[in-house]
Amino acid sequence: MTEPDETLRVEPQAIAQAGRLGRWIDRFAIVPALGLILSMAILIQEVVLRYVFGRPTIWAHETTVFLCAVAFLYGGLLCAARDRHIRVVLVYDLLPGHVRRILDVAISVVCALSSAAFAMAAWQMVLRAAWRPDGSFHLERSGSAWDPVYPGVLKILLMLILGLLALQFLVLAVNYARGRR
Repeated sequence: MTEPDETLRVEPQAIAQAGRLGRWIDRFAIVPALGLILSMAILIQEVVLRYVFGRPTIWAHETTVFLCAVAFLYGGLLCAARDRHIRVVLVYDLLPGHVRRILDVAISVVCALSSAAFAMAAWQMVLRAAWRPDGSFHLERSGSAWDPVYPGVLKILLMLILGLLALQFLVLAVNYARGRR
């Protein structure tokens, strides 16, 4: 039996145009991925505790939702760095390379502006989720029996990731404009 050719296997990674930021985003992606594995382990434990021992926890559901939400938020950033986002290429694929480059720059600029606008809107959520009216810091809580600070933390992460996404699209726009491949 022969070994498969290792040169044919391509590992997903940040594209060159994503720059150092994209490489950093790509390397850090293991953290939310491990969060998904942890959430699976928590759910398995919860099933055993609930149905075998009749002793469910009060924290498993909110924790798994939080870990999955973090992974989904980070997934959007990772898709931009790896150029794996959804796009309609019906017309794009028919265009010559220099027109595609212009479109890549324009699309990246529009995405950067959109991400920045959403980050600014998320800042308004963070203001309400992280500070009391008197100015003291206090993260929004879930309101459940366990009452973790997950909603406040998620809103802060959303704002930060949208800011990074805007920055990533700016890096992409500059590198597309330079013709970097």
